[in-house]
Amino acid sequence: MADSETLRISPVRKSIDLATIIGITIAFFLVSLAIFLGGSPGTFINLPAILIVLGGTAAITTVCFSFKEMIGVFKIVSKALFSSTRNAPEAALQVMQIAQMARKSGVLSLQNISDQINKEPFLSKGITMVIDGIPGEQVERVLRLEIISMMDRHQKSAGILRRAAEFAPAMGLIGTLVGLVQMLGNLQDPTTIGPSMAVALLTTFYGAVLANLVFIPLASKLERNSILEEVVSEIYVMGAASIGQQEHPQRLEMTLNSLMPPSARTEIF
Repeated sequence: MADSETLRISPVRKSIDLATIIGITIAFFLVSLAIFLGGSPGTFINLPAILIVLGGTAAITTVCFSFKEMIGVFKIVSKALFSSTRNAPEAALQVMQIAQMARKSGVLSLQNISDQINKEPFLSKGITMVIDGIPGEQVERVLRLEIISMMDRHQKSAGILRRAAEFAPAMGLIGTLVGLVQMLGNLQDPTTIGPSMAVALLTTFYGAVLANLVFIPLASKLERNSILEEVVSEIYVMGAASIGQQEHPQRLEMTLNSLMPPSARTEIF
């Protein structure tokens, strides 16, 4: 049986996502290695091509969103590189402890652990509503609306990267056309053929690299992290609603276990 002395609400912990960093690093290393093995790394650096792809992708992506959202792109990337450690089984166990406490000593006894619950704002909001006497059905409705809003924000963040992944190859194609036009327009001057052809090919190369080695993987990681956070939030919603409806903790345990694989399920009762 849990009480205010044994209950421990672990806050969300930020940690470096090594899988993302190592994966992108290895991908760029392999591409760079192939370039160096070819013996001409300097030919893969072209300022006009970089301007067309990077500048063009940033400009067109801005058209689809707002300046505020584009300025926050670095924060978006940090969400993929620095993941939030959210453990669903641990969250379920904490909710079960709170439910047992409410069952044994009454809902108002949860005021004694308010400082500990505050470490997890979403759970704290639900339990505070329950303590204030708001019916469990209404608590669940409010929290689910907040989850929907949270998921919308996450989808918008991933959407910026996915939209950039769409535009990067397109800008590369535009750069290719620019280079070809310049080359065909100056066939009488052989010295312009090389630089023009470099722009034509390197813009396509830059666009493909950015889209497939940066934007798409980061967007996928953001979506994956969002799903994990949604599961933990759903656990908190079910817990707060169950406590508000004064259900037996055993029923709550059965409900929470339905969200998790057999190996991660709690077995208190």
